[in-house]
Amino acid sequence: MHFNPYGGAAAELAVRLVNSTAETDLQHLLDEADYKPLGSLDPAQVAELRRWIDRLGAVFDAPSVALLNELLAETASEPYISTHDGRAPHLHFSRIDRPTVQRVKAYTAMGLAELFCAAPERIGRCARDGCAAVFVDTSRNGRRRFCTTRCSTRVHVAEHRNRAS
Repeated sequence: MHFNPYGGAAAELAVRLVNSTAETDLQHLLDEADYKPLGSLDPAQVAELRRWIDRLGAVFDAPSVALLNELLAETASEPYISTHDGRAPHLHFSRIDRPTVQRVKAYTAMGLAELFCAAPERIGRCARDGCAAVFVDTSRNGRRRFCTTRCSTRVHVAEHRNRAS
């Protein structure tokens, strides 16, 4: 499935954030995700972003209009058109002069909201017992249940062994 590139990238950033651990360097995660334009995260912003990550995680457990509207209301969303880094005009959901954490909150909330409106069944959490990873289902048939092929294989091998016993 093809998503709007801006919304799809924002939903994928939400996945990366939710799948991060308490030890993850969030500044490095944002850099790796090529989230631009970036500013630095101070300790207070890191703490705020970690609270936001918990809120995003709830969307992958039970996406709903009410929950996503709560997240959208919490953001400092101020849509505007940007042309930074020599790129063609494109939409941003928060002004560039806002703190990074506010921009990330607006970006991820809007990305998940856009995905939810297009295909709510494509927001998921891995079905393998013991795995808490989340994912956005971009498969053609929209029937993904696992975060990775590795988790899928583990479950299917265990099922096969149980049937063979």
